[in-house]
Amino acid sequence: MRKFAQVVFWVSLGFLVGAMAGVLLVAVLSSNTHDRSVEMTMTAAFFAGPIGAAIGLIVGLVRIRRDKPDPVNS
Repeated sequence: MRKFAQVVFWVSLGFLVGAMAGVLLVAVLSSNTHDRSVEMTMTAAFFAGPIGAAIGLIVGLVRIRRDKPDPVNS
């Protein structure tokens, strides 16, 4: 259960970081002035956020594989 919680933490963190990066990229690079807030939301929720979550999943899985087994809970 502890490993699952760690992976969920990393996936959530990755999604948040990815979503923030998506908002930042749209704010800086988009020439859209008509509906920029919608573009930011959609980019964060459906493009950059899931990419960040996938990266977070990989990071979480690598980190739990590197953890040494706990002799007390084994």
